[in-house]
Amino acid sequence: MDEELAKLRLEIDALDKKIQSLIGERAQLASAVAEVKRATKNNNGFYRPEREVQVLRNIINRNDNLIKDKDMAHIFREIMSACLALEQGISVAYLGPEGTFTQEAALKHFGHAISTLDCASISEIFQEVEKGNANYGIVPIENSSNGVIGASIDMLYSQDLKICGEVEIAIHHQLMMANQSRTIKVIYAHQQAFDQCGRWLQNHYPKAQLRAVASNALAARLVKDEPNAAAIAAEAALDLYNLERVAKNIEDKTGNVTRFLVLGKEDIAPSDKDKTSLLVVAKHEAGTLFDLLSPFKEQNINILQLVRHPISGVKWEYLFLIDIEGHRQQKHIYNALEQVGKKALKMNILGSYPVAVL
Repeated sequence: MDEELAKLRLEIDALDKKIQSLIGERAQLASAVAEVKRATKNNNGFYRPEREVQVLRNIINRNDNLIKDKDMAHIFREIMSACLALEQGISVAYLGPEGTFTQEAALKHFGHAISTLDCASISEIFQEVEKGNANYGIVPIENSSNGVIGASIDMLYSQDLKICGEVEIAIHHQLMMANQSRTIKVIYAHQQAFDQCGRWLQNHYPKAQLRAVASNALAARLVKDEPNAAAIAAEAALDLYNLERVAKNIEDKTGNVTRFLVLGKEDIAPSDKDKTSLLVVAKHEAGTLFDLLSPFKEQNINILQLVRHPISGVKWEYLFLIDIEGHRQQKHIYNALEQVGKKALKMNILGSYPVAVL
């Protein structure tokens, strides 16, 4: 038995060495690509979302071994992230502090070889990208339990950033505190977390005082030094703030997912499986919305999402966030958007971008 194990471990060591060498060769090629881009002064093309998602799709499609498709894609996501860092460092602004689901989304989408910039608000994320202090930003746009995030829609309407990607995160809430042997008298969390865990909290801690704060990560940070306080936060906050888990996955509904948008300044080329997002202000006339959407029906375009949202500061005025299948460079999409633009009071095409793989 010991001899057989020793032999298998030697084979694993030999394979690890080959894998490491091949990753090194890939890094060399990535560096060569960077040199070609610099020579042609193509400095805007270091990060190519459409190319990366095509690579990940190919990895999933050809995967035929014991490792699950998504796990294999995650491994290559990190390899690609490390190689991209050799070409050009990437900074990503997210809703902080450390340990938020927004940071998790940034790392899931870009990999861990990026630098991150934590921001206090969604508007600050937009500002940091606009000013060039971050290459990209990550903002939540909708939750499967709570609906769309109004603050993100408001900023998309008022700013000129482009959507260049999306990422989905499964939301699992953990109850944590500095010392779980202490009695819980106060629970901190973002209001949305309270909404998503309300029934569980009522059943288990009906007498605890609930205090809403700006983020779940902030809640975790606050309870580090408050002995009778607990926080609802992501699992990452446990180690980050040296807390103990009181209860696991306390959300009321299973399958709770938040979708995040990746924001940048450039347009993204087609990836063969894309979405296009736009904001539209409709006229105040009977049948306006039906007429506004008719070009999508005429061009056989699938509408993935249609959300009405009030325009900030304007009474009884609404805009519509619309997601459709396809890329704006495709002829039928281009034609439909042109017709919608003629029918609307205002139309802002937020971007065409790859459908999330991971």
